[in-house]
Amino acid sequence: MNTPRDPIDLRLETGLQDLWYAVCPSDFVKERPVALQRFGWKLALWRDADGQVHALEDRCPHRGAPLSQGVTMGDRLSCPYHGVEVRCDGVVTRVPGSPGCKLEGQKATRSFHVREAAGAVFVYNASTPVDAPPPLALPEELTQDENYSSFLCYTEWKCDYRYALDNVMDPMHGTFLHKQSHSMAEGDSTAKFAVRPTDTGFVFEKEGQRNVNFDWTEFADTGIHWMRLEIPYPKTGGPGGNFIIVGMVTPISPQLSAVFFWRVRKLATGWQRDTWRFLYRNRLEARHWHVLEQDRVVLEQMPADANQHENLYQHDLGIVRLRRHLRGLAQQQIDREAATAA
Repeated sequence: MNTPRDPIDLRLETGLQDLWYAVCPSDFVKERPVALQRFGWKLALWRDADGQVHALEDRCPHRGAPLSQGVTMGDRLSCPYHGVEVRCDGVVTRVPGSPGCKLEGQKATRSFHVREAAGAVFVYNASTPVDAPPPLALPEELTQDENYSSFLCYTEWKCDYRYALDNVMDPMHGTFLHKQSHSMAEGDSTAKFAVRPTDTGFVFEKEGQRNVNFDWTEFADTGIHWMRLEIPYPKTGGPGGNFIIVGMVTPISPQLSAVFFWRVRKLATGWQRDTWRFLYRNRLEARHWHVLEQDRVVLEQMPADANQHENLYQHDLGIVRLRRHLRGLAQQQIDREAATAA
């Protein structure tokens, strides 16, 4: 007998609704349409002649053929199967095989609001279609180009996206898994942690240790979920403040995640910024990818039900807090849907 799945877990598995998500680096999307699976939807993304990115559900309303296999016509896609043209707002503008049929003029395909920032494409996952989405509120490291210099690292991990979130909300793993890293070899291997609330989320941090290792992680909910941490850098890391990482994870499928890490330094324009960017590309980037690979290998080898057989302790308070927050949001969405249906 099959046991019914927890509805909260089912909702979280494909990602919460009414949130912005990073879906891909900007250079993934050209004029020719590209298909992406994200947060329970198959999307077709393309650029129009002005470079604006658009996103539709990758399904023609006529027979369900993939619009991503079609032809770009400015702000429209022409389905490869029968030439049906769908505008970026989901409205069918032309049915070549049957001009004037009732499909023309209908908003028959799901459309998605899109923004570009910090070298990435962001899509709003609305529970119901909205004319105007909420603002895309990103941390200052990704919006203040005059103060920060960053590189986007994008990868895909074969694991539940929630394991990737847990990994970032676990500063202590840096002391052990990454102990050979040039930036995480310092600090005490024992620590006590505390949770500190913020206006947009919370910080999970080591007590009595700051600017030594991977000492804290911040989770923020600003209409998009993002995480932030800092790692002190030795002088060999070049000019600038601490090495800042801003992370986001987007579900592709229950066992595949789109992982975004922006590597950031606080630097004014000029020679310091140029020096940091040169050092990153030529000396530091490979080391950072090595650290990410250590995380990837561990997470991909964890069984899908690993979180059902845990024995958590004090170092895991941040993970517990994050999971509780996400489950609470999922329950609120389920309750709203039930109230609407009633």
